[in-house]
Amino acid sequence: MSDTLTRVLDRVRAAHPESVQRLCDFLRIPSISADPAHNAQTAQAGAWCVEQLRSAGLNAQLMPTAGHPMVVATHEGPPGWDGPRILYYGHYDVQPPDPLHLWTSPPFEPTIVDGPKGKRVVARGAVDDKGQVMTFIEAFRAWRDVHGTLPCPVTVLLEGEEESGSASLEPFLKAHAKMLAADVCVVSDTGMWDIDTPAVTTMLRGLVYVEITVHGPSRDLHSGMYGGAVPNPCNVLASIIAQLHDANRVVQIPGFYDDVREVSAPVKAQWSSLQFPESEFLGDIGLKSGFGEKGRSTLERTWSRPTCDVNGMWGGYTGAGAKTVIASHASAKLSCRLVADQEPAKVLAGIRAFVEARLPDGCTYELAEFGAAPAFSVRDDNPFLGATQRALKGVFGRDAALIGSGGSIPAVGAIRTHTGADALLVGFGLDDDCVHSPNEKFELRCLLNGTLSHAAMLHEFGLMRR
Repeated sequence: MSDTLTRVLDRVRAAHPESVQRLCDFLRIPSISADPAHNAQTAQAGAWCVEQLRSAGLNAQLMPTAGHPMVVATHEGPPGWDGPRILYYGHYDVQPPDPLHLWTSPPFEPTIVDGPKGKRVVARGAVDDKGQVMTFIEAFRAWRDVHGTLPCPVTVLLEGEEESGSASLEPFLKAHAKMLAADVCVVSDTGMWDIDTPAVTTMLRGLVYVEITVHGPSRDLHSGMYGGAVPNPCNVLASIIAQLHDANRVVQIPGFYDDVREVSAPVKAQWSSLQFPESEFLGDIGLKSGFGEKGRSTLERTWSRPTCDVNGMWGGYTGAGAKTVIASHASAKLSCRLVADQEPAKVLAGIRAFVEARLPDGCTYELAEFGAAPAFSVRDDNPFLGATQRALKGVFGRDAALIGSGGSIPAVGAIRTHTGADALLVGFGLDDDCVHSPNEKFELRCLLNGTLSHAAMLHEFGLMRR
């Protein structure tokens, strides 16, 4: 390890107590973006981030949007730089803390407590995403303190609406694409494999979310007078849903698998080496055996295979007691998680074709679209991935796991579309951090190792040239 980096890492370790205090100051701000009653505090959190970035040596400002403001900061790196520019994305808003009675301490009074992995900070936003944002801000600060500059140009974009739909993000990216252009976007809003093993999330599933409503008779009908003689929208919709999968749990939507790419053998081997604790994963939710596409492991099913799930169904009478009625309408919410190369528009067209082919005479349907985002994947030969792997191994002393995520981060696709930057998802959260739940926490060891990792990643990026 070079002396240039060693001195920065030493500075990160020495300044860790101050870093913890700054994080606690950040966590005290109740920046609940979904609640208008907290608009002032959400703006306060954005302004606090601006001041921290300025104190770390960046030019930072709050930029207005139709909703909560964006934090934008830049640093041009050393003179004469001819290498890549790095964009950092995160968010300064948090989820509501409810239900309050389940917290062991007030959600916006950060509390340092002992845990089985060491000391941790408990507060809303501790890991999602304030603690993780602070890992790269503190890395910038350490580089500035030791060398007076950063080793490469960086741009920082922090939004204040991630937890309430990111309504302002895409318009802002479109309007300021040139200012935000970068070679790669680093996102710390994901997790590690475990507290000792860093991870790079190289796959994120995309999403198509729709609501299907089947219409039948012009009004609700008496099932004795009309039953068996007219189409029942509840029965019709249930039949359509029942045909979504075959006996092997393969999705039957036309063209659904046309563009699905199989995971490479080396990636599958790496996943096998992780020794995923399937019994623990299932036991935590009261199950003993997995379920899904035949011939696929649990990690494949959740990381690299597309899915189709019903998220809710309703129609007819659902109150207490009996009411013998044939409903005039029935609805269901349906979500498809997509994988690399699947096109959301093609999947939407397939859903329409699937429903229309099974709709009997006398029924019509509506399809309301509530979201569509493509999947994301990182190529094995991506040079930024290699640089990140080297940095993480230098900090943790072991190879980073290359993992997938069953969830979706729509911001990743929007950033790629408007800035041209693919994402590098390097997070430092853990599975037991209670994200979005009472008693959310962030291990102080993860805060420290995350900051060391970002400092080392900056060093690796600083060695790259165009």
